[in-house]
Amino acid sequence: MNTENAKREGQSRYEEYWAKQMADPEFRRVYEEESSKKDLWLQLVEARQEAGLTQIEVARRLGVSQAQVARIEKRGYESYTLTTLRRYVQALGGCFRLDVAVHHLPHEDADHFHQSIPHS
Repeated sequence: MNTENAKREGQSRYEEYWAKQMADPEFRRVYEEESSKKDLWLQLVEARQEAGLTQIEVARRLGVSQAQVARIEKRGYESYTLTTLRRYVQALGGCFRLDVAVHHLPHEDADHFHQSIPHS
């Protein structure tokens, strides 16, 4: 088998494997959740770079250390608060906006979710 055929065969096997994984609803949910986390840190880094600012400059504007800005921009960081995000974006000279997308749950999942929410 020549190199080109081996590459095609490997690519085909990978695509089949990936399609099988993405067909599993739980795998897809976790994958999309993790992708959205990655996207947030990457959006913050790209926004800072587009603003022409360094982490040190953003830190000065926020009144925090450069290490704190680096932690906010770290891949996999999960402890964002809306206040932190708003302040960070404002330090870049931007405007913070939050978009929420709601996916419809199957009826039985929605009932369970409703029951698990504490009522005031």
